[in-house]
Amino acid sequence: MWMTIYMAHNKSDSDRIQKLLNNEGFLVKIRSIGKDNKVYEVMVPNAEVEEAHQVIVNLC
Repeated sequence: MWMTIYMAHNKSDSDRIQKLLNNEGFLVKIRSIGKDNKVYEVMVPNAEVEEAHQVIVNLC
């Protein structure tokens, strides 16, 4: 299962977070949601949620 760890308000932010997490070795999925796909969920596997969240907090 995948869990959302970040909500981005544009595609460039979601891509930036995805690249950051990929560089740290995490699997990442991006899913557009909302009307006109203006919000993006950044998701990681459930087993990696805590570690991925720490990376975002420490590097962003």
